[in-house]
Amino acid sequence: MYRVVLGVDGMHCGMCESYVNNVVRGCAGVKKVKSSAAKGRTVILSETEPDLEKIKTAIGEKGYKVLSCECAKVRKGLFGRLYPEE
Repeated sequence: MYRVVLGVDGMHCGMCESYVNNVVRGCAGVKKVKSSAAKGRTVILSETEPDLEKIKTAIGEKGYKVLSCECAKVRKGLFGRLYPEE
């Protein structure tokens, strides 16, 4: 499983969060996505390695700006926590 954290500029409310979530869900392979306007970030979980350029382009086309991108391969622990793979 892969965990991607995007720094996204331009989200101001819950509707912005929902809009960004829908845009990201439209990209293939995304299992779960959650955005936070207050934190200015979007967290994506995916079973396969996501196409980050496609996701960043899709978000950018909707008027938001991706400021940062961190992608890490993770595994799920006993109580559902995500841990980096070593």
